[in-house]
Amino acid sequence: MNDSPTPSRNEETILELEDLRVWFPVHGGILSRHVGDVKAVDGISLKVHAGETLGVVGESGCGKSTLGKAIMGLVPVTSGKIHFASERGKVELSGLGRRDYRPYRSEIQMVYQDPFSSLNPRLSVQEIVEEPLRVHQKQLDAEQRRIRVEELLEKVGLRREQAERYPHEFSGGQRQRIGIARSLATNPRVIIADEPVSALDVSIQAQVINLMRELQRDLDLTIVFIAHDISVVQHVSNRVAVMYLGNLVEVGRTKEIFAQPTHPYTRALLSAVPRPDPELKRKKRWVLEGDVPSPMAKPSGCGFRTRCPIAQESCSQEAPLMETVSENHWAACPHAERFEEILEEKNAGS
Repeated sequence: MNDSPTPSRNEETILELEDLRVWFPVHGGILSRHVGDVKAVDGISLKVHAGETLGVVGESGCGKSTLGKAIMGLVPVTSGKIHFASERGKVELSGLGRRDYRPYRSEIQMVYQDPFSSLNPRLSVQEIVEEPLRVHQKQLDAEQRRIRVEELLEKVGLRREQAERYPHEFSGGQRQRIGIARSLATNPRVIIADEPVSALDVSIQAQVINLMRELQRDLDLTIVFIAHDISVVQHVSNRVAVMYLGNLVEVGRTKEIFAQPTHPYTRALLSAVPRPDPELKRKKRWVLEGDVPSPMAKPSGCGFRTRCPIAQESCSQEAPLMETVSENHWAACPHAERFEEILEEKNAGS
């Protein structure tokens, strides 16, 4: 992979999440009463700038994919707002029903995690990539759609003649390229990429990531790149948003997040990344222990406190707010500046 992409200079906000919550009710007992809620996304406010790639990273179960599906209108929003700067004008997507959302779906497309299950095995590649055109660009005739599909296949590194083949005739990396071609069919403004390389071999991951970077640059796309591997996010994103248990814990430019991780959770994620430099191996590292708590029974106060090495008694009282670390860099931990000091104190006392 190449170095991190150049930060986007465009400050136009194309997507804005305002205190977004997506809760799934849980029912139990003989009468199937409401016994609780799975708080998959629990109060996220975030801006996505036009033309940038925003990496959303966190462990499995932190709500990343639910966030992407909420933007796509695939899951209902419990509260909060999703503002989108459409070519038709600004619109609040969270207030739209499925039918009213449809006109905007051509502008926001999704690349799914598993290329083996996201493609219909009964359809040819031509039919798969052509499907969005049939729905959103009905003015095109069959010949125009065929030409458009062939152009898209070449754009993602496949051959025109492969349009007549079926998904089972392709490798995992090639299938993901087909999925990317399908997402580009309607000339979208935003791509939600939900773990697009996690199901691929490591040798293929770099190819797909580099392809997405090229497409983002050539087509001026805005990409929300969801991943659990923070090292993958480093190579594709202009900015990074770190999620934990339905909340954002740190947001900032990619280079700054990797050079100066602030929140203890971000530090833990980066500490787990293998480092080839032997000098770096001598630095203190700590392993994140335990699993993400259930989003149905979130800890009081700071959701990360049950796994945090510098947790204080006050952390259980109130959920921390995002505080400015530097320009365009925020973190939700009031004790982050004293991380090393508190860690040393705890180690000395144990």
